[in-house]
Amino acid sequence: MATNHWLVKQEPEAYPWGTFVDENGTAWTGVRNFQARNNLRLMKRGDLVLYYHSGDAKEVVGIARVQKEAYADPTATEGDWSAVELVPVKPLRRAVTLQEIKSNALLKTMPMVRLSRISVTPVSSEQFDRVLALTETRL
Repeated sequence: MATNHWLVKQEPEAYPWGTFVDENGTAWTGVRNFQARNNLRLMKRGDLVLYYHSGDAKEVVGIARVQKEAYADPTATEGDWSAVELVPVKPLRRAVTLQEIKSNALLKTMPMVRLSRISVTPVSSEQFDRVLALTETRL
């Protein structure tokens, strides 16, 4: 079965990569955008995820994996929202900044560039591999 690739955004002040690693994963809750929710629902166990620090940082810092597929978000008090469980795989050898992404011919077409308000977006296999190559990170 083919592995899909994703990018999730998180404010480093709210939940930095280091905390995610220290806790060995988390339930990815609190997504309140329909498009992002639908992307969560498309995630499959084993899919690989780029972990992006938003806010002032604006950089991809690590790789995570989907541990548990979409289920009802326990933090939602109303509405039909979903969550997934993510676990850390490894940090990138160096962060890839938004500026680098926008200046790279392949990466500048990532949905996260044109849909900057969406916190969960798909990433093509080629784009995922390019991020790994830029950072000399091996899985």
